[in-house]
Amino acid sequence: MTDASTPTRTNPAEFAKARQTPEKKSFMFVIEHLDPELADWSALEYRTIAKECRETKNQFTLCSGLQDFVVKAGGLSLGDVVGKGVEELFPPEERRVCLLDPQAKKELSPEDGDVFDGFLFGGILGDDPPRDRTSELRQKGYEGRRLGPVQMTTDTAVRVTRMVVQDKILLEEIPYVDFPELKLDEHESTEMPFRYVKGEDGGPVMPDGMIELIRKDADKGFDDFLQS
Repeated sequence: MTDASTPTRTNPAEFAKARQTPEKKSFMFVIEHLDPELADWSALEYRTIAKECRETKNQFTLCSGLQDFVVKAGGLSLGDVVGKGVEELFPPEERRVCLLDPQAKKELSPEDGDVFDGFLFGGILGDDPPRDRTSELRQKGYEGRRLGPVQMTTDTAVRVTRMVVQDKILLEEIPYVDFPELKLDEHESTEMPFRYVKGEDGGPVMPDGMIELIRKDADKGFDDFLQS
């Protein structure tokens, strides 16, 4: 959530410089929502990203033409959501915004925090199987980095990026949980086909309310859940 001391989001370099401390540089994390609707699971992920960005003194910007984001994804402020395309706000030629791209040739490293001021994600990173929705952003000319070979949810991708560029942790040194099996009830469980950051309890770090949503939609099957 913004306040009077928060710089405008129209320039990632200005934001990073204004919020930089001797210990850590601040960044802008930008998501362009690529779906015509807002699914419940996306709302939970975006709410989590906004919350974690506030807690770590970073900026979250969500680019989308949808009007119901702030209402449905409670926890987002009006300032978090921008009804413009990402290339209008952050022209690729400025070269200070990095696209997190599963098909990029270079993996993200702590040094990229010195090169870039903002990191761009295409919403719907968590498709299973992946549908390369990021290609829509790749074609706009942003320089790319990848987060390893295993598909991540959008909130996990942002979390991992922040850990690498702000906390200076090597990508391969982050503790992960791959394809965790979630217990839905006494008799039923489901395997999540994604990579997550491992929490202090040894389980995957997931948005608050996500497991409850999965339980609620378990009868639909996982494919229907992703499209709900």
